[in-house]
Amino acid sequence: MKVRQDAWSEENDLLLAETVLRHVREGSTQLNAFEEVGDILNRTSAACGFRWNAVVRTQYEKALGLAKKQRKQRNRTIEKKVLYTPPAQGTLTMADVIGYLQTIDSIDAVKAENEKLRAENEQLQHRLDQIEQSSEIMQEDYETLMKIMNRARKFVALDDEEKQAVTFKMERNGNLEKVAE
Repeated sequence: MKVRQDAWSEENDLLLAETVLRHVREGSTQLNAFEEVGDILNRTSAACGFRWNAVVRTQYEKALGLAKKQRKQRNRTIEKKVLYTPPAQGTLTMADVIGYLQTIDSIDAVKAENEKLRAENEQLQHRLDQIEQSSEIMQEDYETLMKIMNRARKFVALDDEEKQAVTFKMERNGNLEKVAE
């Protein structure tokens, strides 16, 4: 049996599949993968693309789906890290605006996140108001308690003075000391 010189071997198919899957995972295009494989195998990118679509792709459908999911996750991670970097000189071009808009999954997602943060802010503000109100009530209760205690001390002191005159002496450190009777 004759083997065509331009026939694709299993190794060539494997190289094509691995390269295409890597490019898809990393966010590149299949065309870039076809060009890379074409350079390695001394074939045109069109020949590599035809081979991929006609033969190899069907064998790697699950792997291709997985690679696309990984690309999506990778892109989400990158988007979360850097949503927007302003131009260095402070002037915006249309390309800058388009680039920023492309990094946003959807305006609806941003609006939903904004609403979620607004609701959370309102809850925290309500909780803060409750805590401040509780603090004011506790402060008023403390002041009332101190007034009651001072009245009780005065009442006891007046009651004791009527019974007997207690004398106090000031110590050097400023404390009062009761003088023995």
